[in-house]
Amino acid sequence: MRHSSRGEVDPFIVMDVMERARAAEAAGRHIIHMEVGQPGTPAPLGAREVLAAAMDANALGYTVALGIPELRNGIAGLYRKRHGVELDPARVVVTAGSSGAFLLAFTALFEAGEKVALGDPGYPSYRQILRALSLEPVGIPTLPENRLQPMPDQIPEDIAGLIVASPANPSGTMLDRPALTGLIAAAAAQGAAFISDEIYHGIEYDRPAVSALEISDDVYVINSFSKYYSMTGWRVGWMVVPEGHVRRIERLSQNMFICAPHASQIAALAALDCEEELQANVAVYAKNRRLMMEGLPKAGFANIAPPDGAFYIYADVADLTQDSLAFAGRILDQAGVAVTPGLDFDPVRGASTLRFSYARATADIVEGLERLREFVGRLA
Repeated sequence: MRHSSRGEVDPFIVMDVMERARAAEAAGRHIIHMEVGQPGTPAPLGAREVLAAAMDANALGYTVALGIPELRNGIAGLYRKRHGVELDPARVVVTAGSSGAFLLAFTALFEAGEKVALGDPGYPSYRQILRALSLEPVGIPTLPENRLQPMPDQIPEDIAGLIVASPANPSGTMLDRPALTGLIAAAAAQGAAFISDEIYHGIEYDRPAVSALEISDDVYVINSFSKYYSMTGWRVGWMVVPEGHVRRIERLSQNMFICAPHASQIAALAALDCEEELQANVAVYAKNRRLMMEGLPKAGFANIAPPDGAFYIYADVADLTQDSLAFAGRILDQAGVAVTPGLDFDPVRGASTLRFSYARATADIVEGLERLREFVGRLA
């Protein structure tokens, strides 16, 4: 049967690693998961309890395309509480995860064939979704001295849009207010749309993350209940768009998704009130981060970018390999630790980098670091 070239996107390598790890576990091995960006904790207890009651009382059918009003109001309140931003709930769109938000944003903002810039290393699905929509991703090679974040003077002149993430995946580094302001201004100067990926907000260690909404209303902001709220599989996220774009997004959402899952929206609304449990999760990530920052260099992975947020460490392993895909396979096979090859995040320089996630239980982090130390020791 015929097929479209738009479907010929690269694989999401971390998902392939996750499947190899699952197969190893099915064969009886104990695998330490440092590959996938997924909390080891479930959705907050309060969210699960509220949903259980709702399932007994409500059919949970379709909602309106923009999301249930209570959740949109709750998300607007989050920006008031976290960022001091008075946000009109009408600008909030509840989506089927952040992935649904990216599809809506890219479709609403760009014409086929246009160029959209993003930092390398960066979240791989940006690039693949853009290609599937007949758009051209343009990688910006970020530098360690800039915390692996793009700089205003690196922005290409012929782009239709710019995507930034803070905290970033895979590095966990953040943009401060002047840096984020500079990027927004650089995009605006050439009429490019600015998309701010803020899905790791809430998972910060030494300073709070800055939202693009603190700087400008003429931006798209994308967030999710997956990371801070431990709701990856629930597939519920949100976006904030300029007032004049709401109806455009609504029409697209009606036709592409109908709505985000009703059950997930009910749980997400309740999750907004579960701060004590969620902050306890962040305390675990902070402990794991400290262990990783101390343990990875001792294990032989010394060239790392200290993360400001999220739950990743990105390591330059050029002294160990020039084939991160094969090297990650060896680590899984020989050490029983699943890690993500850097090729997922940087198609040019990722052959000599790895991403380590520390989102799981602390005991797993301790054992994983010991296994990695033994593995590199055998190489020596």
